[in-house]
Amino acid sequence: MPGIDECLLEVMRLPGARGASVVDWTSGLALGTIGDSPNGDHEATAAETAEVARMTAEQPAFAHLGAKGEQSAEPPGIPVEDVIVTTHDGYHMLRFVETAFDSSVFLHLWLDRSAGNLALARMRLGELAERLVLA
Repeated sequence: MPGIDECLLEVMRLPGARGASVVDWTSGLALGTIGDSPNGDHEATAAETAEVARMTAEQPAFAHLGAKGEQSAEPPGIPVEDVIVTTHDGYHMLRFVETAFDSSVFLHLWLDRSAGNLALARMRLGELAERLVLA
């Protein structure tokens, strides 16, 4: 089970990976970063992506819904798995990390649009998020 540094190294092995971070979306702080940042500042990028993650995770429109549109009986938690933002030259993937405690952490991957494989990156990021150990 990888820690933050090992996880980020694995993320950067994805084709087209330009930069990655592990971010606490309640505080906007980067817990770890690697590679490039879209705006040249990993801390500013962490704060900006945390805003997107927070807005997404807290919206009732993305809550678990049952077959009849009623609130699901599934355990509470973050119902959103990931968020993908597409830009003219890349993708930003925010993958929420579920933990045994009240987690507010996500993985952010900045992926080059021409060199990356979005489907592969999404699957791999999900696998890493499941194995990530936060100590």
